[in-house]
Amino acid sequence: MSAQLACMAEDVPVGGTLRVELEAENGPLEVAVVRDEDGELHAISDVCSHGAVSLSEGEVEGTTIECWLHGSRFDLRTGAPTGLPATRPVPVYPVTVDGERVLVDVDAPLSIHQEN
Repeated sequence: MSAQLACMAEDVPVGGTLRVELEAENGPLEVAVVRDEDGELHAISDVCSHGAVSLSEGEVEGTTIECWLHGSRFDLRTGAPTGLPATRPVPVYPVTVDGERVLVDVDAPLSIHQEN
């Protein structure tokens, strides 16, 4: 597969998130499309590696997202945990903005930590 339409850019406010379901090679995949405080768009797995809850319901601060359940934080660029209790990263995915269309390629994760 290749990049697919996740949403329109205007659907994701600065410092906000949007939960989307995209089609991956192995079936549907929940993704959080996030606009950081600088306005840059990111796509990260919507499932916290610690508590298995939706990250899109968390708070965005700078280039991190905080899980609402236990407070784990993840870097939106790498998926690396930046705050406990999470110790495992979450996948991040390439984002392309084509006009107002936000395209995400869930079959090509960017996270260099994913194999750990």
